[in-house]
Amino acid sequence: MTLMNAVIRQEIMFQARPERIYEILTSSEQFSKAVGGAPTDITPEEGGMFSCFGGMILGRSIELVPNKRIVQAWRVANWEEGVYSIAKFELKEQGSETVLAFEHSGFPEGQSEHLTSGWHTNYWEPIQKLLA
Repeated sequence: MTLMNAVIRQEIMFQARPERIYEILTSSEQFSKAVGGAPTDITPEEGGMFSCFGGMILGRSIELVPNKRIVQAWRVANWEEGVYSIAKFELKEQGSETVLAFEHSGFPEGQSEHLTSGWHTNYWEPIQKLLA
């Protein structure tokens, strides 16, 4: 499996404070609620493991800076064993809103298009709905 040097960069505006977005991304209960009840298990501490969408997405939190940054070793369950990408979530307060600057790198070749749309469909849109 060849790893890509492509990077997915997305910027999303949420009608909420950074604390709320951070909570949704680091809480099993809040994330599961956002994604329609899909089984989620997130250990909200550095080095803690996470599993989302019933084990389809797995990984470990490498860096957690409350309400500012989340960096994860992130993988799709059907990727080759031991292959992880890096997902970075940077939260910046802008008035009563939050800009989430997202960067995803180191994923397997051929996954870029699927992952790009997947972040919108499975993460950003459900979080927007939860906040509405």
